[in-house]
Amino acid sequence: MKFEPELESGKLIKRYKRFLADIKLEDNSERTIHCANTGAMTGCAEPDSTVFFSTSSNLKRKYPNSWELSVTENNHTICVNTLRANQLVVEAIQEQNIKELTEYDELKTEVKYGSENSRIDILLTGKSLPDCYIEVKSVTLLSESGQGFFPDAVTTRGQKHLRELSEMAQLGHKAILFFAVLHSGIEKVSIAHHIDQQYHSLLIDAIENGVNILCYQAEMSSKEMKIVRKLPFSI
Repeated sequence: MKFEPELESGKLIKRYKRFLADIKLEDNSERTIHCANTGAMTGCAEPDSTVFFSTSSNLKRKYPNSWELSVTENNHTICVNTLRANQLVVEAIQEQNIKELTEYDELKTEVKYGSENSRIDILLTGKSLPDCYIEVKSVTLLSESGQGFFPDAVTTRGQKHLRELSEMAQLGHKAILFFAVLHSGIEKVSIAHHIDQQYHSLLIDAIENGVNILCYQAEMSSKEMKIVRKLPFSI
């Protein structure tokens, strides 16, 4: 995924009202940008960290700039725009960069499924293959040891997705929880049971029901982002 034009940068002043952030540009002017992330963003939004932002061509937008990346004081790059996770995984599958998913012929997104009226992020189909349901989650929470955690806050929506994936696996389909690791400092991924114990319990049930886990990390810069490597996962 290439950023065209290349992302611009500034320094974070503060994030507020969940969807907004104020930044200071190189000329010392200030600007309000949109933040497409409803999560806690723990460690991703420290004041005075470097912020990279894109600019929309949509003239009707009140805030045409969108917060894409943060660079921490430890020089870790983080994608804070949660919309990018699905786009990156779709691109990686289409380019045959996810070795576990190269056999499928057709890819669809946002397809209705399940008994709780959900939409699956990605649905793969192929001749003589079981349908493959993929739920994508963005991982940006890092501990001091290089351990990445999901979720960074209690997620009832994520709990519902686990129940839906379990249902698909029990019906004989292939079901995958795909962790898109969008933090350059993360070396492995685990579930944050200390944050959402219910999510942890549901994931254990989902794995027992046949849900598979994939973790892949992206490389990120002001010019482009791309899924590049598989990371280990532990429950």
